[in-house]
Amino acid sequence: MATLLIKGCSKMKLKDVFISLSENQFLNQAAQKYGLKMGASSVVAGTTIEEAIEGIRELNRRGISCTVDCLGEFVSDKAEATKAKDQIIHVIEAIHDTEVDAHISLKPSQLGLDIDYAFCLENLKEIAETASRYEMFINIDMENYERLEPSFRLLEELTQNYPNIGTVIQAYFYRAQSDIERLKDYRLRIVKGAYKETNDVAYQDKMDIDDNFLRLIEYHLQNGKFTSIATHDHQIIEHVKRFVEANHIPKDKFEFQMLYGFRTELQYQLAKEGYQFCTYVPFGTDWYGYFMRRLAERPQNISLVTKQVFNKKTNIILGVAAGAFLLGRITKKK
Repeated sequence: MATLLIKGCSKMKLKDVFISLSENQFLNQAAQKYGLKMGASSVVAGTTIEEAIEGIRELNRRGISCTVDCLGEFVSDKAEATKAKDQIIHVIEAIHDTEVDAHISLKPSQLGLDIDYAFCLENLKEIAETASRYEMFINIDMENYERLEPSFRLLEELTQNYPNIGTVIQAYFYRAQSDIERLKDYRLRIVKGAYKETNDVAYQDKMDIDDNFLRLIEYHLQNGKFTSIATHDHQIIEHVKRFVEANHIPKDKFEFQMLYGFRTELQYQLAKEGYQFCTYVPFGTDWYGYFMRRLAERPQNISLVTKQVFNKKTNIILGVAAGAFLLGRITKKK
C-alpha cells in the first residue's frame, strides 16, 4: 500500500495526500466503525482509558513517561466540548489514582475554541484546576495557523494562575522563532508541524523545515525552561546528542518524544541510554485523522508502521480514497 501511494502521488507532495485523507469523512467513519480491527492498536493505545493505562504501565516499566491524548478535535457543539472536558478530567483522575508516570496533552479545538473563546477558556480552567491539585503537567497542543494565536492567548491567560502548563512550537511556521523567544520561560515541545499551511505563513521545503527545527531546538535548550524534542529522525536525535554534550546541557533539561507505536525499539534504546523519554499516547475511537497527519508530518513514518497497520481491509479503503484524491486533482486541472 505504501508503495502504491508513493508511486501514485509522485507528481504531488505526499503531505498533501495524507492531509486530504485525514479530512475524508468516509474514511474517518470507517475507522471509527472498525476501530482496532483496522490495525489501529499499533498506533493507538486502545479505545478506553483502562486500555491506555495498561499501555502506559508497560512503557513506564521501561523507564519511559507518557503524555496522554484523548483523541478528538474540531468540535463545533458545546455539549460535545463539555463531554471532552469531562473525559480529560476523568483521565487526569485515572492517572493519579493508578500512579502511572503520565501527563495530559489536549487540543483547544476539542474544548470549544471554534465555538467561543471564553467557553473554551472556562473548560481549560476546570482541567487545569484538577491537574494542579495533583501537580500534573498539561501540554496545549498546537493546531493549524488560524488557531495559533488564540491558543497562545489561552496559554498566557491560564498560566497566570496555573504554572503547570506548556505548549508546542511548530517549526514550519515563519513566526516560530519569535514565538519561541516569547515563550522561552515555558516548557515547550518542538515539532515540525503536521497541518497543510500556505507558503505565506509556513516553509514548504523539507530542508527549510528541518533547518528551522534544529535552530529552535538549540535555542530552547540553551535559553528555555525545558525542551521536549519530538522526532523519529535518528539523524536529528544524533545531532541533539552531540549538541547537548558539546554545550554541557544536563539531561534533566530536555527529553526526546515519539509517538506510540513508532520506532519502539529506538524509544527503548534512548531510555536505556539514560535520556529522559516521553511517549505520546493517544487513545479513543477518533484515531484516523490523527494518524494520517502523522504520516503527513513525515511520510517516512509510513515505512515504520506499514506492516503493523496496513492490513488487507485498510489497504482497500485507503486505495479507494487515494484514487478518489488523485482523480479529484486531475479533474480540477481540466
